[in-house]
Amino acid sequence: MTRLVHTRHDPRLGEFALRTLDVAADTPLLHRWVTHPKAAFWLMQDADEARVAEEYQRIAAHPHHDAFLGLWRGEPAFLAERYDPSQVELVGLYPAQPGDVGMHFLCAPTQAPVHGFTRAVLTTVMSWLFADPAAARVVVEPDVRNTAVHALNAAVGFEVIGPISKPEKQALLSICTRARFLAATGSEGASL
Repeated sequence: MTRLVHTRHDPRLGEFALRTLDVAADTPLLHRWVTHPKAAFWLMQDADEARVAEEYQRIAAHPHHDAFLGLWRGEPAFLAERYDPSQVELVGLYPAQPGDVGMHFLCAPTQAPVHGFTRAVLTTVMSWLFADPAAARVVVEPDVRNTAVHALNAAVGFEVIGPISKPEKQALLSICTRARFLAATGSEGASL
């Protein structure tokens, strides 16, 4: 049984929400998203459904990593992952601080892009993460070549720390504090 964990009203695009992931039911949808050419930086281009299910079962079982399905106007539209960067993904690669939370997000591929949609998704994910009073900073590590996401990250308040080497990629470590997020998004961010 899935449950909503966060909702946000975007002044221009309407209702966004995050719900818990149901790996068995959501795998076919996630497989279409993560293997789409526009999801190349997700690094699952050649995965079959079994591999996608295995990955999200692993995340569901992990004590420091979880995944959520994002909804726009009640329909699946994006994926978000939250992790503890001192335990997953960035262990030993940067000076982690208490209150750091790692994040990944992926918008579903579409034939009809909506202007501002990806920024609204990122703002929703960030407002969800910062709704937790223990979250002090959001940490991301996108591929250095993913210039589109670097621009989006900057738009919501991320500060680039610098490149880091991960086993699967060269990443651009960036960090966003609650104050920087609120300053960058203003009333659009959500009440935190």
